[in-house]
Amino acid sequence: MIEVSIVIPCRNEEKFIRKCLNSIIEQDYPKENFEVLVVDGSSEDRSKEIVKSFSEKYSFIKLLENPQRYTPFGLNIGIKNSRGEIIARMDAHAGYEKDYISKCVKYLKEYDADNIGGVMKTLPTADTIIAKAIAVCLSHPFGAASDFRLGSKKPKLVDTVFGGCYKREVFEKIGLFNEKLIRSQDIEFNHRLKRAGGKILLVPEIEAQYYPQSTLSGFFKHNFEDGIWTTYPLKFGIRIFSWRHLLPLTLVLGLVGLILLSFFSQTFFLLFLLAIFGYFLISFYFSLEIAKKGKNWRYLFLMPLVFAIRHFGYGLGSIWGLIKILG
Repeated sequence: MIEVSIVIPCRNEEKFIRKCLNSIIEQDYPKENFEVLVVDGSSEDRSKEIVKSFSEKYSFIKLLENPQRYTPFGLNIGIKNSRGEIIARMDAHAGYEKDYISKCVKYLKEYDADNIGGVMKTLPTADTIIAKAIAVCLSHPFGAASDFRLGSKKPKLVDTVFGGCYKREVFEKIGLFNEKLIRSQDIEFNHRLKRAGGKILLVPEIEAQYYPQSTLSGFFKHNFEDGIWTTYPLKFGIRIFSWRHLLPLTLVLGLVGLILLSFFSQTFFLLFLLAIFGYFLISFYFSLEIAKKGKNWRYLFLMPLVFAIRHFGYGLGSIWGLIKILG
């Protein structure tokens, strides 16, 4: 049986780390053939205490320290201390189906892939209409463009996956995660892997659950920061974005450009109004579909706001990332 090392970077995840570890304990993969390395980034909540309680009960769970706090450092610490032939990167903010590991190992071998992952089912973090709307947004084509968020009918080659289950030899071949990237380090790593001829596969039978932010302010902040780390890596000569990452930036820049040009001609102001009207018309169309499907008409009025926070937050963050480069 192939030995698997699960690496979980963690910081201030007391609300989710217990659920994450419980889902790993319930895996149908033989416990003697995997280890769990939780790498804590100087948590200021009860995360370390919770992980310690698990490690005392389960010998295959270990707590490691990440004094640099950020995710890429935690991932690299975990990889360096791992022993498995396969290394699975897992998120503390998620839960996993009981056959997650066994299917990753099975399909990694069956398809001779270098990295394999599955679909991410986004679930509301709280029992509120806002939390549910955020989860819907991240599972809808108008709010997300990643294959692992939207799903697939059959296995397919992709640019990146959620988490990822890697052959150890991948890290020996192309190195570790880039520690300059506070976010998006997985996207950059997978781009590097593809350039080296690696195969990244999405298998819809592999399933995980992800728990996003539950408030509008938290959702905006998260998208803004994601937007920053779409463009800011250019400062280090790293391009991680694809066309889908640039759509929010294009939207915001286009609207700002029309507003500025409207000072010289009223025509541009009319174009700005037309663009805004067109955007929200599309948004309301999808929101109506969501409201009908969910049998809750509050979505008709809430979803346009959530979609706008998603798109404009990400776009503004991308602009701020470009400004930071110049600064």
